[in-house]
Amino acid sequence: MDLNISTLAARPELEGPMWSMLDLWPEFMMYDPVGWANIGRIVRELPEYVLVATDTDGKLVARGFSVPFRMDVDGRRELPPRGWDEVLLWAFSDLRAGREPDTVSAIEITVDTSALGNGVSHHMLAAMRDNTKRLGFSELVAPVRPNGKHLEAESSIHEYAFRTRESDGLPVDPWLRVHVRAGGVVEAVAPASMTVSGSVEQWRKWTGLPFDTDGPVEVDKALVPVHCEVSRGYAVYVEPNVWVRHRI
Repeated sequence: MDLNISTLAARPELEGPMWSMLDLWPEFMMYDPVGWANIGRIVRELPEYVLVATDTDGKLVARGFSVPFRMDVDGRRELPPRGWDEVLLWAFSDLRAGREPDTVSAIEITVDTSALGNGVSHHMLAAMRDNTKRLGFSELVAPVRPNGKHLEAESSIHEYAFRTRESDGLPVDPWLRVHVRAGGVVEAVAPASMTVSGSVEQWRKWTGLPFDTDGPVEVDKALVPVHCEVSRGYAVYVEPNVWVRHRI
């Protein structure tokens, strides 16, 4: 599929279409408070780190968010177990403090449903690597959401993250495989990368499930079960991700 990929800074007119893309994200993932508070800030404050892709007809078919942060700081120096949430907090803390970044983290690559199955995500990852290099960085890290993990929610992420195929040694997970083929190395698990909590009433609305029993609840597209405390009126989802490091 032929794509025109640029930064949002170069094409600010695509901000509206970027937010109105049709995607496959499950509704409950929209309610991570760290993401909710900060994803719009990437667009407003870091448009050079936002990628937008259009097809030959000029239709927006993909977006990619990344953020710069400083890894070489006391208390960091290792990729955080709170993954996606933590790196967003680091990035905007550094921006506020005027701390010079030394690393870029991917935050999201999303493909419009009309363009799925055309290798768009591969092109977006390559473009994100190129953009990271263009901005003067030598390393891109990514708290990857392994997109096959939801098919076996009860499996350990610590085992799943490093599972490989006998045929070629590449990861079993499709999205991890894309990263490794692009030059990334699976480095660590972020066991608490994103946390979504809500009342049982909210979870019923988000998922269409009853949430009427204490304990784990398997939810479509959730990577691990949601923990439900119906007797206390709430449920919590703690999503694991997998840290991949790209040296550029």
